[in-house]
Amino acid sequence: MRNTVTPSFSSVEELEAALSEPSEALVEEVAAWDDGLMVLGAGGKMGPTLCRMARNALRKAGKNYDVVAVSRFSDPREKEKLEAAGVRTISADLLDPERVRALPDCKNVIFAAGRKFGSTGGESITWAMNAYLPGLVASRFASSRIAVFSSGNVYPFVPVGSGGCSESDPVGPVGEYAQSVLGRERIFEYFSRTHGTKVTLIRLNYAVELRYGVLVDIAQKVAAEEPVDVTMGYVNVVWQRDANEYAIRALGIASSPPAILNVTGPEIVSVRRAAEAIAARLGKQARFTGQEAPTALLNNAARCHGLFGYPRMPLDRMIDLVAAWIGRGGVTHGKPTHFETRDGKF
Repeated sequence: MRNTVTPSFSSVEELEAALSEPSEALVEEVAAWDDGLMVLGAGGKMGPTLCRMARNALRKAGKNYDVVAVSRFSDPREKEKLEAAGVRTISADLLDPERVRALPDCKNVIFAAGRKFGSTGGESITWAMNAYLPGLVASRFASSRIAVFSSGNVYPFVPVGSGGCSESDPVGPVGEYAQSVLGRERIFEYFSRTHGTKVTLIRLNYAVELRYGVLVDIAQKVAAEEPVDVTMGYVNVVWQRDANEYAIRALGIASSPPAILNVTGPEIVSVRRAAEAIAARLGKQARFTGQEAPTALLNNAARCHGLFGYPRMPLDRMIDLVAAWIGRGGVTHGKPTHFETRDGKF
């Protein structure tokens, strides 16, 4: 088979610049802000480009407010890159109550801290990060508006033909990680109802860029001619640039009690068909193991798209870009999503 991938980004720097590009709608929205933005847990996979997007949007809007990134910054290079982009950084262990209390005031806060992988065998630290820390943050920023990264994992598995869970559907988390994320939501809800704090709970699955995500996991298997597990046969994905923008704009719908916003792409993506599409671009033969289960972890993001528009990055182009990047040996984060997991153990 012939390799038919289309041109991709030529460097990590070019990729990160694209992931940090704000739309005109976002620029118009932040033009009405009367303060900057603080991102808690900004050292994760999405945090750096989210911070840079907010910084870029504020600049384009003619606002001089700070974007503050708070994290342990275990990789000092990420801290340096953010500072070079004009983002103010604060190194802090957010599980230290004194450090949380010492954070500067900010009217707009995005909570992106949390723990997923390593939860099995480390349940106590997972619950501390996902359910105890939210209480510290919600107490400290009771007068702010807060957009909270949650997860589609709080929903139960649903039939593939259902179209996915909407925000009004009952939750049904599988496993301690998902239960702890629901704990995160409930703690923020408690403080929102008690103090009137305006909150949006963002139920995201799954963000994708070229260095991580479900499509990267699939592409790596295909490129290595390893079988792709299709037992979790269907997923939702959204390009990280779009997820970043939805997260920032989610501040605008924050309310008490909290607003809930599913964030993902419009398609229910067949893992098998995605693997076959990537294989065709790489000149490979897709191999599979397992058989598609009748249920999957799926979100319906119609409300998000109605409020903020469809994602700018279409699925076919995501597949093109990921296939090209993996096909030429592009760097990855080395952090599989484990989207195949059906027992809730991460």
